[in-house]
Amino acid sequence: MKKKLSYRDKLIELAYIYDVKEIKDYQKSRKNLTSGQLELILKKNKIIIPKDFKSNFFKDTFVKPISKAKLNLIEFKEDKIRAKNRILRKAENFKHDTKRNINRSFQNAWTGLGKIGLNFLNIIPKLGKVVYDFFGDLFTNIFNAIYNQQIDPKKARNVIIGFFVIVFATSITISAVNYFGDRELTKKVEVKKPEVKKEVKKEVKKPEVKKEDKKPELKVKRKDVNEVVLPNLNLKTETVLNLFKDVDYTLSNVRVEKLVKPIYFTQFPRDLETIQSSKLKKETFIQIVLPLIVAENERILEDREKLKFLSDKKFTTDLEKQWLRQKLLEYKVKKGDLNELMNRMDIIPTSIALAQAAKESGWGTSRFALEGNAIYGQWTWSGQGIAPLNRDSNKSHKILKFPILRASVKAYKNNLNTHKSYEAFRDRRLQLRNKGKKINGLELTETLKNYAQTGSEYTKILNQIITQNRLTDFEPVKLVGSVKQIELSS
Repeated sequence: MKKKLSYRDKLIELAYIYDVKEIKDYQKSRKNLTSGQLELILKKNKIIIPKDFKSNFFKDTFVKPISKAKLNLIEFKEDKIRAKNRILRKAENFKHDTKRNINRSFQNAWTGLGKIGLNFLNIIPKLGKVVYDFFGDLFTNIFNAIYNQQIDPKKARNVIIGFFVIVFATSITISAVNYFGDRELTKKVEVKKPEVKKEVKKEVKKPEVKKEDKKPELKVKRKDVNEVVLPNLNLKTETVLNLFKDVDYTLSNVRVEKLVKPIYFTQFPRDLETIQSSKLKKETFIQIVLPLIVAENERILEDREKLKFLSDKKFTTDLEKQWLRQKLLEYKVKKGDLNELMNRMDIIPTSIALAQAAKESGWGTSRFALEGNAIYGQWTWSGQGIAPLNRDSNKSHKILKFPILRASVKAYKNNLNTHKSYEAFRDRRLQLRNKGKKINGLELTETLKNYAQTGSEYTKILNQIITQNRLTDFEPVKLVGSVKQIELSS
């Protein structure tokens, strides 16, 4: 016979059905609530109390289905766990069986090798006895034949004479070879001596020729040059212009073909400012700096493609992890954030890089550019640098100097891609990327107000340099061919 529940018990059961935590907590703490309090809590939780309250209705409608679903779920989980354990046990047994079979195979192979070795050692004494008996009988028969044979005196005398004749002839031949070899060596030494003296005399006769007056000649025999790296030769502008002419390197061709020859200068010509034509001076400056900028942008794009590839990989090798750590450090990205690394690892528009190089270096004629290869006027407080002449007495900054021009370009691009002052530049560049637009210099100049103290005035000058010199024509320019060194005579 079913037990009849009181109204209060029905309210408690309703609270458990709707999972009212407050009533459950009271029940666990064994605090008795009145029917009125239970009703208030249920109404507060927006639970409607049925007028015709019967426990069987709620039990059949809610409790039993939920309990059955819970039991089914628990049973399903247990079945899955049992199946998983069975698979694990099978895998473990397979592993142990495989290991046991491999060990048994190695043990059998080792035992077989031992038996072969023992059998070979057992054969050695018998083999040695056979060899000993063979050579013993052979030598015994030979000496017996020699002993029993009668010696003919004439034949013995002829053999002795022949032996001494051979020895004498061999001695004469060896002596002749050594003698004539020494004569030839002496002749070679005697011929070389006057040549050395003549060379010394020539050098002494012409002391008046000054190396400073002699212009270094850079000759490139072919026009399809792959890569030319020019050493520190204190080049003059005339030599540079002749080189451009030899390899057919002009800005008009670059604008049409969108290709630039990879000619990398390590420094500017000292007399670049002596060019009377401002147009020729600017074009020469662009011809020197453009390959350096394009080369650095292509290096960044290669790193960017590699980063995309590694980001999609589930597993990376140790070398790939080392490369990622190096790039995170280079671009100053914290906590291994690859998305942030992708945002920073991007190109600087060629038009902006050329315009800033022209502005900061005075088109390659400033003291910092000529003495320290400092194209972009980056400041430093700790590294090697050149102190500005008009620097205030209370300031200690210097202009960072570089061993070659390309190092200055690389440091400039790293500065824009990492420093917090140019975060707006990187954000605007990312927006262009996300919209599928090309990264255009004139779209980004306004974000470089922090590069100079003049702020907006500085960005206006950059826009003016870009438009007047048509620097946007060089945005899509790429390097010609692959990297290959060519030696230049100087």
